[in-house]
Amino acid sequence: MSRKLISWSPWRDWDNFFEDGILEERTGFVPLMDVYQKKDAVIVETPLTGVDPDKVDISIENDVLTISGKTEEKKEVKKEDYYRKEIREGSFSRSVILPMNVKGNQAKADYEKGILKITLPKAEEAKSKKISVKIKK
Repeated sequence: MSRKLISWSPWRDWDNFFEDGILEERTGFVPLMDVYQKKDAVIVETPLTGVDPDKVDISIENDVLTISGKTEEKKEVKKEDYYRKEIREGSFSRSVILPMNVKGNQAKADYEKGILKITLPKAEEAKSKKISVKIKK
């Protein structure tokens, strides 16, 4: 089974911008995510700068990937001492339906330079197969 990849649209979440981004203080956030494929794997990358990788949970169930965790609040700076506070803190969770079946038990996760990269091997039925055509003469 193959699922269509959804293209990114800057207007998709516009309705929530003022509710969640500027006017209301949030207790958590939703990390951005890139999902793409290579020949034998689906790759998911998400920036988690400032997040302790040991406090990140990754689960795969029914070809749905969920990444969740929590950032630590900075205790040395009082809330009223900020001029601007744009770096998100608190808990986060993000789920995405994977575009095809994967071998979740063989997934690998790496964290480098603030980017979490998850490699999910494609299930055999999801890989494209080359079929040769024999011509009868």
